[in-house]
Amino acid sequence: MPLLVKLGRSLVLVFLLFFSAPYSQAQTDFRGFNELFDSASWNTPTGVKLNPQAISFVESYMHRAGPGLQKIKDWGLPYFTMMDQVLKENNLPGQLKYLAVIESGLRSTAVSWAGAVGPWQFMPATGKRYGLKISGQVDERMDYIKSTKAAARYLADLYKQFQDWLLVIAAYNGGEGTVNRAIRLSGSRDFWKLQRYLPAESLNHVRKFIATHYVFEGQGGATTLTRDEVQAQGERLTLPLSVAAQEGTTTVLLEGRYKKEAIIKYTGVDPAEFKRYNPSFDETISMRGNYRLRLSIPCMHAFEENKGQILEESLQLLLRRN
Repeated sequence: MPLLVKLGRSLVLVFLLFFSAPYSQAQTDFRGFNELFDSASWNTPTGVKLNPQAISFVESYMHRAGPGLQKIKDWGLPYFTMMDQVLKENNLPGQLKYLAVIESGLRSTAVSWAGAVGPWQFMPATGKRYGLKISGQVDERMDYIKSTKAAARYLADLYKQFQDWLLVIAAYNGGEGTVNRAIRLSGSRDFWKLQRYLPAESLNHVRKFIATHYVFEGQGGATTLTRDEVQAQGERLTLPLSVAAQEGTTTVLLEGRYKKEAIIKYTGVDPAEFKRYNPSFDETISMRGNYRLRLSIPCMHAFEENKGQILEESLQLLLRRN
């Protein structure tokens, strides 16, 4: 597997988690992410063992989608800047702009088999509901600015209904009724619990959104968390450490989904000391995607020496939780 080796195990774990399709629906009705992995391998030295039947799909997708996403990061910058502004004006997370990437490849002329048009892939009825003019002479679904403003209003309405960004992404693809049905059948509003009751297209839509978010940002964020995960951040301690308490310590800005358990394991820092130096670590890095980590100088050296293993084990812990 030369491609997987080249890109590194940590990056592969991120892609495998969110892009991999169910490896055999004929063998199982469960269409969640964990089915791709051998759960018996969690405690082995090598960590996650990918189901062999998923490897070819992953390699194929990385060959197919990777170069295209990198190109969109370049030529799409002016459109992303505009979308950021529109989303901000509507009090929405800027990362929702990546929905347009998976919907249309950010192309204004994109047309789906079902008749959805434009960068945000509005169906005629939904487009008109949110103020877009659609006729034989004009189709504002293809207008970047007007369609983005309409999409922002639609996403805001979906969030008012579901209060969970992952459910919003699923509903944007499959409709509110589809998500409500999954909630009813599963008895849960947690995406990770109801995902198996979603149509394959909507389930994969959420996967692609999360993965694209990681490709563009290098980390997750509020839009890649469930409602419960967002609320779990709790109260953050805001009292700064005294100058004396900071002596003999140093800091580094972390970006990504690190877990404190992995950092403590590989650095040897005392858990109580870690908590004192880094209050609400897991919750804050989960929400913001970054955190200024503080450790004693010896522990920071250990962190830098084991950074790759710490990130990989952090991703394993996240997979395990889901």
